[in-house]
Amino acid sequence: MDMVIRAALPAEYAELGEITARAYLTDGHLDFNEADPYLDVLRDVAGRAARAEVLVAVREERLLGGVTFAAPGSPLADIAAPDEAEFRMLAVAHEARGQGAGEALVRACVERARSVEGVTGLVLSTQRSMAGAHRIYARLGFVRTPERDWAPIEGLTLLTYRLKL
Repeated sequence: MDMVIRAALPAEYAELGEITARAYLTDGHLDFNEADPYLDVLRDVAGRAARAEVLVAVREERLLGGVTFAAPGSPLADIAAPDEAEFRMLAVAHEARGQGAGEALVRACVERARSVEGVTGLVLSTQRSMAGAHRIYARLGFVRTPERDWAPIEGLTLLTYRLKL
């Protein structure tokens, strides 16, 4: 059966939050491991869904991963200009990696951004250690924007990318 990308259902929020938290933890993207305060943010899918769009990749009713799409003006947009959309917290369950879910989720964000009137670009922030995601971004035409790199907390510089739409 084919993979489906769709809006997350409230019944899936807890599972998606755990997939996202586990992906960041297992891949070593959290400086304080289980004590990292960002874990609460990663697990709060309901909070994200109230302020942005949360998309999931599903195959045969199995949740593979998800991403948060922030349209212009969303409080979840960290670096987007008024004419840009942004996506955040792309995560795929470890057992589902290599099946195209991450790329499908990013492609869905590109399509969603293109559907918003006046949006000229799609941006994102990422950590240096997220090499697999960087390969997806490059493959889909995103370009590094080092002039926009930023540090949400001391000691953590996020890299930025932009896709011109």
